Amino acid sequence: MNRYLVETSHNREDCLHVLDEFVIHGHITHFDWGCESGVCMGWAIVEAENEEQALYSVPVFLRNKARVIKISRFTPEKIQEFHDELN
Repeated sequence: MNRYLVETSHNREDCLHVLDEFVIHGHITHFDWGCESGVCMGWAIVEAENEEQALYSVPVFLRNKARVIKISRFTPEKIQEFHDELN
């Protein structure tokens, strides 16, 4: 299973509507929100098979504005492998 950062944004005027939709969608608690700081965005780390599946964590009407980024963790050993491949 891959890990993805899902980022969704909205404008201040739509904030409550968007949050209500996430409640209905069932993913409100999966996301961290910047709305109270004036940054109307939500972020979640989602485990999924692919980007399309990760996007399902966002209500349909916001999916075209959402950004999905495959993320990885690196160990010192993995970084050394990258160096070894360059040499």
